[in-house]
Amino acid sequence: MTASPPATHTHHLAQLNVATLRHPIDDPRIAPFVEMLDPVNAAADGAPGFVWRLVEDGAADATGLRPAGEDVIVNLSVWETREALWDFAYRSGHLESMRRRREWFERHVQAHLVLWWVPAGHLPTVAEALERLADLRTHGPTPRAFTFTSSHTADEAPDAAPVHQAVSAAVPPDGFRRGDEFAGARRSIS
Repeated sequence: MTASPPATHTHHLAQLNVATLRHPIDDPRIAPFVEMLDPVNAAADGAPGFVWRLVEDGAADATGLRPAGEDVIVNLSVWETREALWDFAYRSGHLESMRRRREWFERHVQAHLVLWWVPAGHLPTVAEALERLADLRTHGPTPRAFTFTSSHTADEAPDAAPVHQAVSAAVPPDGFRRGDEFAGARRSIS
Protein backbone atom coordinates (compact mmCIF):
# COMPACT_ATOMS: atom_id res chain seq x y z
CA MET A 1 0.00 0.00 0.00
CA THR A 2 1.40 3.40 -0.94
CA ALA A 3 0.70 6.58 0.96
CA SER A 4 -1.13 9.41 -0.71
CA PRO A 5 0.62 12.76 -0.85
CA PRO A 6 -0.61 15.23 1.76
CA ALA A 7 -3.20 17.79 0.74
CA THR A 8 -1.72 20.68 -1.17
CA HIS A 9 -2.05 24.16 0.21
CA THR A 10 -3.11 27.03 -2.00
CA HIS A 11 -2.38 29.42 0.87
CA HIS A 12 0.08 29.67 3.72
CA LEU A 13 -0.30 31.57 6.98
CA ALA A 14 1.86 34.66 7.45
CA GLN A 15 2.46 36.13 10.89
CA LEU A 16 3.97 39.33 12.17
CA ASN A 17 4.79 39.89 15.81
CA VAL A 18 6.18 43.21 17.05
CA ALA A 19 7.69 43.75 20.47
CA THR A 20 8.89 46.92 22.18
CA LEU A 21 12.19 46.35 23.97
CA ARG A 22 12.46 47.47 27.60
CA HIS A 23 16.19 48.11 27.05
CA PRO A 24 18.52 48.28 24.02
CA ILE A 25 19.20 44.92 22.39
CA ASP A 26 22.85 44.99 23.58
CA ASP A 27 21.89 45.73 27.22
CA PRO A 28 22.85 42.89 29.62
CA ARG A 29 19.23 42.72 30.83
CA ILE A 30 18.21 41.62 27.32
CA ALA A 31 21.07 39.08 27.03
CA PRO A 32 18.92 36.06 28.04
CA PHE A 33 16.54 36.87 25.17
CA VAL A 34 19.40 37.28 22.70
CA GLU A 35 20.89 33.95 23.86
CA MET A 36 17.57 32.22 23.08
CA LEU A 37 17.38 33.56 19.52
CA ASP A 38 19.60 31.01 17.77
CA PRO A 39 18.06 27.91 19.40
CA VAL A 40 14.49 29.19 18.96
CA ASN A 41 15.11 30.17 15.34
CA ALA A 42 16.75 26.81 14.64
CA ALA A 43 13.70 25.09 16.15
CA ALA A 44 11.42 27.18 13.92
CA ASP A 45 13.50 26.40 10.83
CA GLY A 46 13.13 22.68 11.51
CA ALA A 47 9.52 22.71 12.69
CA PRO A 48 6.86 20.84 10.73
CA GLY A 49 4.98 23.30 8.55
CA PHE A 50 7.63 26.03 8.65
CA VAL A 51 8.04 27.81 5.30
CA TRP A 52 10.11 30.99 5.78
CA ARG A 53 11.16 33.70 8.23
CA LEU A 54 12.54 37.19 7.82
CA VAL A 55 16.29 37.43 8.35
CA GLU A 56 18.41 40.56 8.15
CA ASP A 57 21.08 40.43 5.42
CA GLY A 58 24.23 38.87 6.86
CA ALA A 59 22.54 37.89 10.13
CA ALA A 60 20.77 34.85 11.57
CA ASP A 61 17.70 36.81 12.69
CA ALA A 62 15.83 40.06 12.13
CA THR A 63 16.57 41.89 15.40
CA GLY A 64 18.62 44.53 13.60
CA LEU A 65 15.67 45.55 11.43
CA ARG A 66 13.66 48.35 13.02
CA PRO A 67 10.87 49.31 10.59
CA ALA A 68 8.40 50.04 13.39
CA GLY A 69 10.67 52.16 15.59
CA GLU A 70 14.15 52.05 17.10
CA ASP A 71 12.99 50.13 20.18
CA VAL A 72 10.64 47.74 18.32
CA ILE A 73 11.78 44.39 16.96
CA VAL A 74 9.81 42.40 14.41
CA ASN A 75 9.32 38.71 13.72
CA LEU A 76 7.81 37.84 10.35
CA SER A 77 7.32 34.27 9.19
CA VAL A 78 5.21 32.03 6.96
CA TRP A 79 3.76 28.63 7.90
CA GLU A 80 1.87 25.99 5.96
CA THR A 81 -1.07 26.02 8.38
CA ARG A 82 -2.43 27.78 11.45
CA GLU A 83 -1.90 24.56 13.41
CA ALA A 84 1.79 24.38 12.47
CA LEU A 85 2.38 27.92 13.73
CA TRP A 86 0.34 27.27 16.90
CA ASP A 87 2.27 24.08 17.65
CA PHE A 88 5.60 25.86 17.27
CA ALA A 89 4.56 28.93 19.28
CA TYR A 90 2.79 27.17 22.14
CA ARG A 91 3.93 23.54 22.18
CA SER A 92 7.69 23.79 21.73
CA GLY A 93 10.76 25.34 23.34
CA HIS A 94 9.53 28.69 21.99
CA LEU A 95 7.01 28.76 24.83
CA GLU A 96 9.80 29.47 27.35
CA SER A 97 10.61 32.74 25.61
CA MET A 98 6.90 33.61 25.64
CA ARG A 99 6.72 32.99 29.38
CA ARG A 100 9.65 35.34 29.98
CA ARG A 101 8.62 38.09 27.53
CA ARG A 102 7.72 40.59 30.28
CA GLU A 103 11.38 40.61 31.34
CA TRP A 104 12.41 41.96 27.95
CA PHE A 105 9.40 43.64 26.34
CA GLU A 106 6.87 46.30 27.26
CA ARG A 107 3.21 45.36 27.60
CA HIS A 108 1.26 46.15 24.49
CA VAL A 109 -1.82 48.33 24.65
CA GLN A 110 -2.84 47.41 21.10
CA ALA A 111 -2.50 44.39 18.83
CA HIS A 112 1.08 43.19 18.40
CA LEU A 113 0.45 39.93 16.53
CA VAL A 114 -1.33 39.67 13.19
CA LEU A 115 -2.03 36.66 11.00
CA TRP A 116 -3.16 36.59 7.37
CA TRP A 117 -3.28 34.14 4.49
CA VAL A 118 -0.92 34.53 1.55
CA PRO A 119 -0.87 32.57 -1.71
CA ALA A 120 1.52 29.63 -1.38
CA GLY A 121 4.94 30.74 -2.58
CA HIS A 122 4.42 34.41 -1.68
CA LEU A 123 6.87 35.85 0.86
CA PRO A 124 5.41 38.95 2.51
CA THR A 125 7.40 42.14 2.81
CA VAL A 126 7.80 44.02 6.08
CA ALA A 127 5.71 46.85 4.62
CA GLU A 128 2.92 44.40 3.77
CA ALA A 129 3.08 42.92 7.26
CA LEU A 130 2.96 46.31 8.97
CA GLU A 131 -0.02 47.23 6.78
CA ARG A 132 -1.84 44.08 7.98
CA LEU A 133 -1.06 44.98 11.59
CA ALA A 134 -2.42 48.49 11.01
CA ASP A 135 -5.57 46.96 9.48
CA LEU A 136 -6.06 44.78 12.55
CA ARG A 137 -5.54 47.72 14.89
CA THR A 138 -7.95 49.92 12.91
CA HIS A 139 -10.70 47.50 11.89
CA GLY A 140 -10.36 44.58 14.30
CA PRO A 141 -10.17 40.99 13.07
CA THR A 142 -11.23 40.43 9.45
CA PRO A 143 -10.26 37.81 6.85
CA ARG A 144 -7.53 40.29 5.79
CA ALA A 145 -5.91 40.52 9.26
CA PHE A 146 -6.74 38.40 12.30
CA THR A 147 -5.39 36.66 15.41
CA PHE A 148 -5.33 33.13 16.78
CA THR A 149 -8.48 33.80 18.80
CA SER A 150 -10.34 35.39 15.88
CA SER A 151 -9.06 33.18 13.10
CA HIS A 152 -10.30 32.97 9.52
CA THR A 153 -9.79 30.21 6.98
CA ALA A 154 -7.73 30.44 3.83
CA ASP A 155 -10.99 30.20 1.86
CA GLU A 156 -11.96 33.54 3.38
CA ALA A 157 -8.72 35.23 2.30
CA PRO A 158 -9.36 38.31 0.16
CA ASP A 159 -7.48 36.77 -2.78
CA ALA A 160 -8.97 33.28 -2.40
CA ALA A 161 -10.25 31.85 -5.66
CA PRO A 162 -10.96 28.30 -6.78
CA VAL A 163 -7.74 26.73 -8.02
CA HIS A 164 -7.42 23.33 -9.64
CA GLN A 165 -4.10 21.76 -8.80
CA ALA A 166 -2.22 18.65 -9.72
CA VAL A 167 0.79 17.68 -7.66
CA SER A 168 3.74 16.07 -9.35
CA ALA A 169 4.99 12.94 -7.63
CA ALA A 170 8.55 14.01 -8.36
CA VAL A 171 11.08 13.65 -5.59
CA PRO A 172 11.69 17.04 -3.93
CA PRO A 173 15.03 18.79 -4.44
CA ASP A 174 18.05 17.75 -2.39
CA GLY A 175 18.21 19.40 1.01
CA PHE A 176 14.46 19.67 1.46
CA ARG A 177 13.76 19.78 5.19
CA ARG A 178 11.96 17.24 7.35
CA GLY A 179 11.61 14.49 4.76
CA ASP A 180 8.20 15.73 3.60
CA GLU A 181 8.35 13.78 0.35
CA PHE A 182 5.51 15.56 -1.38
CA ALA A 183 5.40 18.94 0.35
CA GLY A 184 8.03 20.36 -1.97
CA ALA A 185 6.60 18.92 -5.17
CA ARG A 186 5.87 21.39 -7.93
CA ARG A 187 2.27 22.44 -8.40
CA SER A 188 0.70 22.94 -11.77
CA ILE A 189 -2.47 24.88 -12.31
CA SER A 190 -4.84 23.38 -14.85
